[in-house]
Amino acid sequence: MCRDILEFVRKHPKDRFRLIIGTDSQPGKQTCFVSAVIIHREGKGAKFYYRRTYDKTPFTLRHRVFEEATRSLELAGRVIGYMSESLPELTIEIHVDIGEKGRTRELIQQVVQMINLSGFAAKVKPFSYGATKVADRFTK
Repeated sequence: MCRDILEFVRKHPKDRFRLIIGTDSQPGKQTCFVSAVIIHREGKGAKFYYRRTYDKTPFTLRHRVFEEATRSLELAGRVIGYMSESLPELTIEIHVDIGEKGRTRELIQQVVQMINLSGFAAKVKPFSYGATKVADRFTK
């Protein structure tokens, strides 16, 4: 995936890119977690990659939200470790499936602070399409 992203960015040296990482989950007998990596070529579309995993651990909503954020941060760390020398100016955003409306609103400050302190930009609903649209599509 990282090699493919590097190749994609190098083919378009004059364009601006953002790397977006978002994780969403769906509870059930097992919790399905999907992490998506999106390389957004600003004004010209995007490519995305995703990975689906399952966890038998019973999660509360709060625990699940923090697990989503943690999985995104871990993935961002691995990606940046691979690409930091090749693309040092690449902006990385972590998209989380939380927002001002709904049951997750009291978690916004804590989750955003956790992501920002890790050195990444955090996006929440309605701007967190990496988690709420891309990753969410593959949790069902």
